[in-house]
Amino acid sequence: MRQFTRQITVPTRGKGFYEVTRETCSWVESLGIQEGLLTIFLRHTSASLLIQENADPDVVRDLETFFSRLVPEDNKLYTHTMEGPDDMPAHIRAALTQSQLSIPIRRGRPALGTWQGIYVFEHRRRAHQRIIALHVLGE
Repeated sequence: MRQFTRQITVPTRGKGFYEVTRETCSWVESLGIQEGLLTIFLRHTSASLLIQENADPDVVRDLETFFSRLVPEDNKLYTHTMEGPDDMPAHIRAALTQSQLSIPIRRGRPALGTWQGIYVFEHRRRAHQRIIALHVLGE
């Protein structure tokens, strides 16, 4: 078994989805690992990771709209408000989604489905530099 690590910085421009599929898959393919496991970990508490459809942009727009309704920015609802009205909702959204993904590697590539993409889901209004830690274990 061999293992590899890498860090990716994802600049965000505020709330929304930022696809990292191409960069992630290119790195995995460059390693020469035929079978194994890719772990992706987001090192933040107010953003998250999702595998979601990347063929129709309406999918991620609808998800953003849904989460805005599900977890509104309303300071009357939360005690933690020191960092702005979007901070506590961002933490709740992150708690409802994921900070880590595991994707099998088959035949030298992450085994994503035809329409699946890997996204950072930014929950804060302002721009951030989100850091993703990648780890591959395989042979």
